[in-house]
Amino acid sequence: MNKLTTIIAAAASLAIAFVSSSITANAGDVLDNVLATKTLRVAAGTDWGTISFLNDKHELDGSDVDLAKAIAEKLGVKVEFVTPGWDIITSGKWQGRWDMAMGEMVPTKARAEKLDFHVYAYSPAVAIVHKDSKAAKLSDLDGKVIGVSTNSVQESYANHTLIADWVGAQPIEFQFTPGNVKIYGTVNIALDDLRLGDGVRLGAVLGDQEDVAGALKAGYPVKELAESLFFSPGAMSVLRGDKEFSDKIAEALQSVRDDGTLSKILIKWYGMDRSVKQ
Repeated sequence: MNKLTTIIAAAASLAIAFVSSSITANAGDVLDNVLATKTLRVAAGTDWGTISFLNDKHELDGSDVDLAKAIAEKLGVKVEFVTPGWDIITSGKWQGRWDMAMGEMVPTKARAEKLDFHVYAYSPAVAIVHKDSKAAKLSDLDGKVIGVSTNSVQESYANHTLIADWVGAQPIEFQFTPGNVKIYGTVNIALDDLRLGDGVRLGAVLGDQEDVAGALKAGYPVKELAESLFFSPGAMSVLRGDKEFSDKIAEALQSVRDDGTLSKILIKWYGMDRSVKQ
């Protein structure tokens, strides 16, 4: 083998090793780093409604923020927030930039190929319409332009491709057929278009019940249709491959559940204990 061939082969080996290590965490590495740095790096959103948002002081706030801090406290470390896009979080291509992601992610089978999940909340997926909309039931949305966030279960529902493969799921019934599905970076951006008026840009937005609460609190002229699309669990996620870290997060979550902290956080932000399946 000549020198050039040797260099090319070595570079290829390094590239393969890098790709392999970037897809999943190595056993014990994440937990070791969290404990060594005394820091839990958590991915959260700046515009995820009540879940996480920027408050008047331009600081992250919301139910997920409180819960992430409680988890970090149980681990005996501080929390550091990062704000990647939802599509990057769900892709599993974390590249070591954060240790855990919030967002009440639905633990689908496809996502479970890359991520481990720890469920902490339950919520119905709902249709949100402008307050002037004449829609009274889901079937009234037939042929409408429907806004959804990218890489969400609501996007799959709107496109009639959602398979309910999480634990305890009920079969999905597609109760209307959109005329067009419009994709947004977040539900909040879709709601910005919806508040312009019924049918101006959108006929409805599909989201979670907490999205409705956040929109109403912000003064958006919207309402929720009475029928739910489906009911699903919401989880925090960690990259697959580091069972020690995943187990430690599960232990910390169980602790905040047992001592009542989780219930208090959810009641504080939603007026109800969403940690219990309804």
